[in-house]
Amino acid sequence: MKRRNFLKVAAGGGAAAATLAAPAVAQGQPKVAWRLTSGFPRPLDTIFGAAETFAEHVKAMTDGNFEIQVFPAGEIVPTAQGAEAVGTNTVEMAHTCSYYYVGKDPTFAIGTAVPFGLNARLMNAWLYEGGGNDLLNAFYAKHNLYGMPGGNTGVQMGGWYRNEINGLADLDGLKMRIAGLAGRVVEKLGVVPQQIPGGDIYPALERGTIDAAEWVGPYDDLKLGFFKVAPYYYYPGFWEGGPCVHFFVNLQKWQELPPAYQAVLTNAAAYANTDMQAKYDARNPGALRELIAGGAKLKAFPADVIDAAYVAANEVYDEISAENADFKTVIDSVKGFRNEGYLWWQVAEYTYDSFMIRNRTKG
Repeated sequence: MKRRNFLKVAAGGGAAAATLAAPAVAQGQPKVAWRLTSGFPRPLDTIFGAAETFAEHVKAMTDGNFEIQVFPAGEIVPTAQGAEAVGTNTVEMAHTCSYYYVGKDPTFAIGTAVPFGLNARLMNAWLYEGGGNDLLNAFYAKHNLYGMPGGNTGVQMGGWYRNEINGLADLDGLKMRIAGLAGRVVEKLGVVPQQIPGGDIYPALERGTIDAAEWVGPYDDLKLGFFKVAPYYYYPGFWEGGPCVHFFVNLQKWQELPPAYQAVLTNAAAYANTDMQAKYDARNPGALRELIAGGAKLKAFPADVIDAAYVAANEVYDEISAENADFKTVIDSVKGFRNEGYLWWQVAEYTYDSFMIRNRTKG
Protein backbone atom coordinates (compact mmCIF):
# COMPACT_ATOMS: atom_id res chain seq x y z
CA MET A 1 0.00 0.00 0.00
CA LYS A 2 1.34 3.42 -0.95
CA ARG A 3 2.03 5.78 1.94
CA ARG A 4 -0.67 8.34 0.94
CA ASN A 5 -3.32 5.60 0.67
CA PHE A 6 -2.29 4.15 4.02
CA LEU A 7 -2.73 7.52 5.68
CA LYS A 8 -6.20 7.93 4.17
CA VAL A 9 -7.24 4.50 5.44
CA ALA A 10 -5.72 5.15 8.86
CA ALA A 11 -7.46 8.51 9.12
CA GLY A 12 -10.77 6.98 8.17
CA GLY A 13 -10.28 4.18 10.68
CA GLY A 14 -9.44 6.66 13.40
CA ALA A 15 -12.65 8.58 12.75
CA ALA A 16 -14.67 5.39 12.86
CA ALA A 17 -12.99 4.38 16.10
CA ALA A 18 -13.77 7.78 17.61
CA THR A 19 -17.42 7.38 16.60
CA LEU A 20 -17.58 3.95 18.16
CA ALA A 21 -15.89 5.17 21.33
CA ALA A 22 -18.48 7.88 21.95
CA PRO A 23 -21.35 6.87 24.24
CA ALA A 24 -24.03 5.26 22.09
CA VAL A 25 -26.75 7.40 23.67
CA ALA A 26 -24.92 10.56 22.62
CA GLN A 27 -24.87 9.78 18.92
CA GLY A 28 -27.52 11.75 17.07
CA GLN A 29 -29.12 13.07 20.26
CA PRO A 30 -30.12 16.73 20.67
CA LYS A 31 -28.48 19.31 22.87
CA VAL A 32 -30.62 19.92 25.96
CA ALA A 33 -30.10 22.48 28.75
CA TRP A 34 -32.37 22.35 31.80
CA ARG A 35 -32.52 24.04 35.18
CA LEU A 36 -33.16 22.15 38.41
CA THR A 37 -34.23 23.85 41.65
CA SER A 38 -33.33 22.02 44.84
CA GLY A 39 -35.48 22.03 47.95
CA PHE A 40 -32.32 22.18 50.08
CA PRO A 41 -29.52 24.66 50.84
CA ARG A 42 -26.03 23.98 49.50
CA PRO A 43 -24.39 23.46 52.95
CA LEU A 44 -26.47 20.27 53.41
CA ASP A 45 -24.06 18.61 51.04
CA THR A 46 -25.49 15.09 51.18
CA ILE A 47 -29.12 15.82 50.42
CA PHE A 48 -28.39 18.81 48.16
CA GLY A 49 -25.46 16.98 46.60
CA ALA A 50 -27.70 14.23 45.26
CA ALA A 51 -28.98 16.64 42.61
CA GLU A 52 -25.42 17.50 41.59
CA THR A 53 -24.57 13.79 41.41
CA PHE A 54 -27.63 13.26 39.22
CA ALA A 55 -26.69 16.10 36.88
CA GLU A 56 -23.08 14.89 36.58
CA HIS A 57 -24.23 11.40 35.58
CA VAL A 58 -26.72 12.73 33.04
CA LYS A 59 -24.00 14.85 31.43
CA ALA A 60 -21.49 11.98 31.38
CA MET A 61 -23.93 9.45 29.92
CA THR A 62 -24.89 11.84 27.10
CA ASP A 63 -21.34 12.92 26.30
CA GLY A 64 -22.22 16.45 27.44
CA ASN A 65 -25.31 16.81 25.25
CA PHE A 66 -27.76 16.95 28.19
CA GLU A 67 -26.76 19.51 30.82
CA ILE A 68 -28.73 20.24 33.99
CA GLN A 69 -27.82 23.28 36.08
CA VAL A 70 -28.57 22.81 39.79
CA PHE A 71 -29.69 25.73 41.96
CA PRO A 72 -29.97 25.61 45.78
CA ALA A 73 -33.24 26.34 47.54
CA GLY A 74 -34.35 29.95 47.25
CA GLU A 75 -31.90 30.99 44.57
CA ILE A 76 -34.48 30.92 41.78
CA VAL A 77 -37.46 29.22 43.44
CA PRO A 78 -38.39 28.97 47.16
CA THR A 79 -38.56 25.45 48.61
CA ALA A 80 -42.32 25.62 49.07
CA GLN A 81 -42.83 26.43 45.38
CA GLY A 82 -40.49 23.91 43.76
CA ALA A 83 -43.06 21.41 42.52
CA GLU A 84 -45.42 24.16 41.39
CA ALA A 85 -42.60 25.82 39.45
CA VAL A 86 -41.95 22.55 37.64
CA GLY A 87 -45.63 21.99 36.92
CA THR A 88 -45.93 25.44 35.34
CA ASN A 89 -42.61 24.99 33.48
CA THR A 90 -40.90 27.88 35.27
CA VAL A 91 -38.08 25.36 35.65
CA GLU A 92 -37.82 21.94 34.07
CA MET A 93 -36.93 20.01 37.24
CA ALA A 94 -36.90 20.04 41.03
CA HIS A 95 -35.21 17.83 43.60
CA THR A 96 -37.34 18.03 46.70
CA CYS A 97 -39.59 16.24 49.17
CA SER A 98 -43.06 15.47 47.92
CA TYR A 99 -44.55 16.04 51.37
CA TYR A 100 -43.66 19.73 51.27
CA TYR A 101 -46.80 20.10 49.14
CA VAL A 102 -49.20 18.31 51.46
CA GLY A 103 -51.20 21.55 51.67
CA LYS A 104 -52.18 21.09 48.02
CA ASP A 105 -53.22 17.48 48.54
CA PRO A 106 -52.34 15.06 51.39
CA THR A 107 -51.47 12.40 48.80
CA PHE A 108 -48.22 14.29 48.22
CA ALA A 109 -47.10 13.18 51.69
CA ILE A 110 -47.00 9.52 50.74
CA GLY A 111 -44.33 10.12 48.11
CA THR A 112 -41.87 11.05 50.86
CA ALA A 113 -42.99 9.38 54.09
CA VAL A 114 -45.97 8.99 56.37
CA PRO A 115 -45.96 8.14 60.08
CA PHE A 116 -45.38 4.43 60.66
CA GLY A 117 -44.89 3.84 56.96
CA LEU A 118 -42.08 2.01 55.18
CA ASN A 119 -38.41 1.93 56.10
CA ALA A 120 -35.92 2.94 53.40
CA ARG A 121 -35.43 -0.50 51.87
CA LEU A 122 -39.12 -1.28 51.85
CA MET A 123 -39.82 2.17 50.39
CA ASN A 124 -37.53 1.36 47.48
CA ALA A 125 -39.10 -2.08 47.13
CA TRP A 126 -42.60 -0.57 47.02
CA LEU A 127 -41.59 2.15 44.56
CA TYR A 128 -39.67 -0.05 42.14
CA GLU A 129 -41.37 -3.44 42.53
CA GLY A 130 -44.65 -2.88 44.38
CA GLY A 131 -46.30 -0.48 41.94
CA GLY A 132 -45.53 2.60 44.01
CA ASN A 133 -43.94 4.60 41.20
CA ASP A 134 -46.89 3.98 38.90
CA LEU A 135 -49.44 4.93 41.57
CA LEU A 136 -47.59 8.10 42.50
CA ASN A 137 -47.04 9.15 38.90
CA ALA A 138 -50.72 8.70 38.15
CA PHE A 139 -51.31 11.21 40.94
CA TYR A 140 -48.39 13.50 40.06
CA ALA A 141 -49.62 13.71 36.45
CA LYS A 142 -52.66 15.62 37.72
CA HIS A 143 -50.19 18.33 38.75
CA ASN A 144 -48.24 18.14 35.47
CA LEU A 145 -45.34 16.32 37.13
CA TYR A 146 -43.36 13.15 36.51
CA GLY A 147 -41.50 11.80 39.55
CA MET A 148 -38.46 9.59 40.06
CA PRO A 149 -37.02 8.46 43.43
CA GLY A 150 -33.90 10.51 44.08
CA GLY A 151 -32.57 9.72 47.54
CA ASN A 152 -33.39 8.50 51.02
CA THR A 153 -32.05 9.51 54.42
CA GLY A 154 -33.01 6.28 56.16
CA VAL A 155 -35.09 6.46 59.33
CA GLN A 156 -34.80 9.94 60.76
CA MET A 157 -34.40 11.15 64.32
CA GLY A 158 -37.32 12.32 66.43
CA GLY A 159 -36.00 15.82 66.80
CA TRP A 160 -34.59 18.31 69.30
CA TYR A 161 -36.43 19.34 72.48
CA ARG A 162 -35.72 22.11 74.93
CA ASN A 163 -37.13 20.01 77.76
CA GLU A 164 -37.23 16.30 78.51
CA ILE A 165 -40.22 14.21 77.37
CA ASN A 166 -41.06 11.73 80.11
CA GLY A 167 -44.47 10.73 78.79
CA LEU A 168 -47.45 11.64 76.67
CA ALA A 169 -48.51 14.43 79.03
CA ASP A 170 -45.33 16.38 78.23
CA LEU A 171 -46.50 16.83 74.63
CA ASP A 172 -49.58 18.80 75.61
CA GLY A 173 -49.18 22.35 74.28
CA LEU A 174 -45.66 21.67 72.97
CA LYS A 175 -44.90 23.93 69.98
CA MET A 176 -42.96 21.87 67.43
CA ARG A 177 -41.63 22.46 63.95
CA ILE A 178 -42.74 19.36 62.05
CA ALA A 179 -43.55 18.74 58.38
CA GLY A 180 -45.97 16.68 56.34
CA LEU A 181 -48.84 14.64 57.73
CA ALA A 182 -46.82 14.14 60.91
CA GLY A 183 -48.06 17.53 62.12
CA ARG A 184 -51.66 16.39 61.85
CA VAL A 185 -50.82 13.17 63.71
CA VAL A 186 -48.95 14.72 66.64
CA GLU A 187 -51.62 17.41 66.89
CA LYS A 188 -53.90 14.64 68.14
CA LEU A 189 -51.38 14.12 70.97
CA GLY A 190 -51.55 17.76 72.06
CA VAL A 191 -48.62 19.12 70.01
CA VAL A 192 -49.03 22.50 68.31
CA PRO A 193 -47.36 21.96 64.88
CA GLN A 194 -45.39 24.81 63.32
CA GLN A 195 -44.31 25.20 59.68
CA ILE A 196 -40.88 26.86 59.78
CA PRO A 197 -38.19 26.85 57.03
CA GLY A 198 -34.94 25.11 57.92
CA GLY A 199 -32.95 28.33 58.18
CA ASP A 200 -35.34 29.76 60.79
CA ILE A 201 -35.40 26.76 63.14
CA TYR A 202 -32.32 27.59 65.23
CA PRO A 203 -33.34 31.15 66.17
CA ALA A 204 -36.90 29.98 66.90
CA LEU A 205 -35.56 27.35 69.32
CA GLU A 206 -33.10 29.79 70.85
CA ARG A 207 -35.80 32.40 71.52
CA GLY A 208 -38.29 29.82 72.76
CA THR A 209 -40.75 30.61 69.97
CA ILE A 210 -40.91 26.84 69.53
CA ASP A 211 -40.14 24.10 72.04
CA ALA A 212 -38.95 21.40 69.64
CA ALA A 213 -38.03 20.77 66.03
CA GLU A 214 -37.42 17.79 63.80
CA TRP A 215 -35.02 17.95 60.89
CA VAL A 216 -33.18 14.91 59.46
CA GLY A 217 -30.50 13.05 61.40
CA PRO A 218 -27.09 13.45 63.02
CA TYR A 219 -25.02 14.48 59.99
CA ASP A 220 -27.32 17.31 58.91
CA ASP A 221 -28.44 18.23 62.43
CA LEU A 222 -24.85 18.73 63.52
CA LYS A 223 -24.34 21.32 60.80
CA LEU A 224 -27.31 23.33 62.05
CA GLY A 225 -26.21 23.29 65.70
CA PHE A 226 -29.58 22.51 67.29
CA PHE A 227 -27.93 20.77 70.27
CA LYS A 228 -26.74 24.14 71.54
CA VAL A 229 -30.29 25.41 72.19
CA ALA A 230 -32.38 22.22 72.53
CA PRO A 231 -30.21 19.48 74.06
CA TYR A 232 -32.65 16.55 74.22
CA TYR A 233 -32.31 14.44 71.07
CA TYR A 234 -35.11 11.90 70.69
CA TYR A 235 -35.46 8.85 68.46
CA PRO A 236 -36.88 7.37 66.34
CA GLY A 237 -38.62 9.76 63.94
CA PHE A 238 -41.65 7.50 63.66
CA TRP A 239 -43.12 9.85 61.08
CA GLU A 240 -40.20 9.29 58.67
CA GLY A 241 -39.14 5.66 58.63
CA GLY A 242 -37.77 5.85 55.08
CA PRO A 243 -38.31 9.29 53.55
CA CYS A 244 -37.79 9.41 49.79
CA VAL A 245 -36.67 12.56 48.01
CA HIS A 246 -37.95 12.95 44.45
CA PHE A 247 -36.75 14.34 41.16
CA PHE A 248 -39.76 16.04 39.61
CA VAL A 249 -39.81 16.74 35.87
CA ASN A 250 -42.36 18.85 34.02
CA LEU A 251 -44.61 16.21 32.46
CA GLN A 252 -44.63 17.71 28.95
CA LYS A 253 -40.84 18.13 29.02
CA TRP A 254 -40.51 14.49 30.08
CA GLN A 255 -42.77 13.28 27.29
CA GLU A 256 -40.84 15.31 24.71
CA LEU A 257 -37.51 13.67 25.60
CA PRO A 258 -36.17 10.93 23.33
CA PRO A 259 -36.56 7.48 24.96
CA ALA A 260 -32.78 7.27 25.34
CA TYR A 261 -32.74 10.47 27.39
CA GLN A 262 -35.63 9.23 29.52
CA ALA A 263 -33.57 6.12 30.24
CA VAL A 264 -30.55 8.26 31.15
CA LEU A 265 -32.56 10.34 33.63
CA THR A 266 -34.12 7.22 35.15
CA ASN A 267 -30.73 5.59 35.67
CA ALA A 268 -29.04 8.74 36.97
CA ALA A 269 -31.88 9.20 39.47
CA ALA A 270 -31.58 5.57 40.60
CA TYR A 271 -27.86 6.07 41.22
CA ALA A 272 -28.48 9.26 43.21
CA ASN A 273 -31.17 7.43 45.17
CA THR A 274 -28.74 4.73 46.30
CA ASP A 275 -25.79 7.07 46.73
CA MET A 276 -27.58 9.44 49.11
CA GLN A 277 -28.49 6.77 51.62
CA ALA A 278 -25.03 5.22 51.46
CA LYS A 279 -23.53 8.58 52.38
CA TYR A 280 -25.93 9.13 55.29
CA ASP A 281 -25.31 5.62 56.63
CA ALA A 282 -21.56 6.25 56.46
CA ARG A 283 -21.63 9.75 57.98
CA ASN A 284 -24.30 9.58 60.67
CA PRO A 285 -22.37 7.43 63.22
CA GLY A 286 -19.47 9.86 63.53
CA ALA A 287 -21.82 12.83 63.63
CA LEU A 288 -23.86 11.25 66.43
CA ARG A 289 -20.71 10.74 68.48
CA GLU A 290 -19.78 14.36 67.93
CA LEU A 291 -23.23 15.57 68.95
CA ILE A 292 -23.11 13.60 72.19
CA ALA A 293 -19.60 14.88 72.92
CA GLY A 294 -20.99 18.39 72.38
CA GLY A 295 -23.72 17.94 74.99
CA ALA A 296 -26.65 16.34 73.16
CA LYS A 297 -28.68 14.07 75.44
CA LEU A 298 -29.79 11.01 73.41
CA LYS A 299 -33.21 9.67 74.44
CA ALA A 300 -35.76 7.16 73.15
CA PHE A 301 -39.38 8.28 73.01
CA PRO A 302 -41.43 6.86 75.91
CA ALA A 303 -43.58 3.87 74.92
CA ASP A 304 -46.86 5.68 75.58
CA VAL A 305 -45.88 8.38 73.06
CA ILE A 306 -45.16 5.83 70.31
CA ASP A 307 -48.30 3.81 71.05
CA ALA A 308 -50.56 6.88 71.05
CA ALA A 309 -48.97 8.20 67.86
CA TYR A 310 -49.62 4.90 66.07
CA VAL A 311 -53.31 5.04 66.94
CA ALA A 312 -53.48 8.71 65.90
CA ALA A 313 -51.76 8.00 62.56
CA ASN A 314 -54.34 5.39 61.59
CA GLU A 315 -57.14 7.75 62.58
CA VAL A 316 -55.68 10.41 60.28
CA TYR A 317 -55.40 7.95 57.38
CA ASP A 318 -59.02 6.88 57.82
CA GLU A 319 -60.20 10.51 57.98
CA ILE A 320 -58.36 11.51 54.81
CA SER A 321 -59.27 8.32 52.94
CA ALA A 322 -62.95 8.97 53.55
CA GLU A 323 -62.78 12.16 51.47
CA ASN A 324 -59.80 11.71 49.13
CA ALA A 325 -59.85 8.80 46.66
CA ASP A 326 -56.24 9.37 45.49
CA PHE A 327 -54.94 9.24 49.03
CA LYS A 328 -56.93 6.09 49.81
CA THR A 329 -55.63 4.28 46.72
CA VAL A 330 -52.00 5.01 47.49
CA ILE A 331 -52.08 4.59 51.29
CA ASP A 332 -53.88 1.25 50.98
CA SER A 333 -51.08 0.07 48.71
CA VAL A 334 -48.45 1.24 51.22
CA LYS A 335 -50.21 -0.46 54.13
CA GLY A 336 -50.52 -3.77 52.32
CA PHE A 337 -46.90 -3.70 51.21
CA ARG A 338 -45.74 -2.68 54.69
CA ASN A 339 -47.55 -5.54 56.40
CA GLU A 340 -46.13 -8.13 54.00
CA GLY A 341 -42.70 -6.54 54.13
CA TYR A 342 -42.44 -6.65 57.89
CA LEU A 343 -43.70 -10.23 57.96
CA TRP A 344 -40.51 -11.07 56.10
CA TRP A 345 -38.39 -8.52 57.97
CA GLN A 346 -38.95 -10.18 61.34
CA VAL A 347 -37.83 -13.57 60.00
CA ALA A 348 -34.31 -12.66 58.95
CA GLU A 349 -33.45 -8.95 58.92
CA TYR A 350 -34.66 -8.11 62.43
CA THR A 351 -33.08 -11.14 64.08
CA TYR A 352 -29.78 -10.57 62.30
CA ASP A 353 -29.74 -6.85 63.12
CA SER A 354 -30.66 -7.51 66.75
CA PHE A 355 -27.83 -10.01 67.12
CA MET A 356 -25.30 -7.68 65.52
CA ILE A 357 -26.37 -4.78 67.75
CA ARG A 358 -25.90 -6.92 70.86
CA ASN A 359 -22.51 -8.18 69.71
CA ARG A 360 -21.11 -5.23 67.78
CA THR A 361 -18.23 -4.66 70.22
CA LYS A 362 -17.15 -8.30 70.53
CA GLY A 363 -14.73 -8.48 67.67
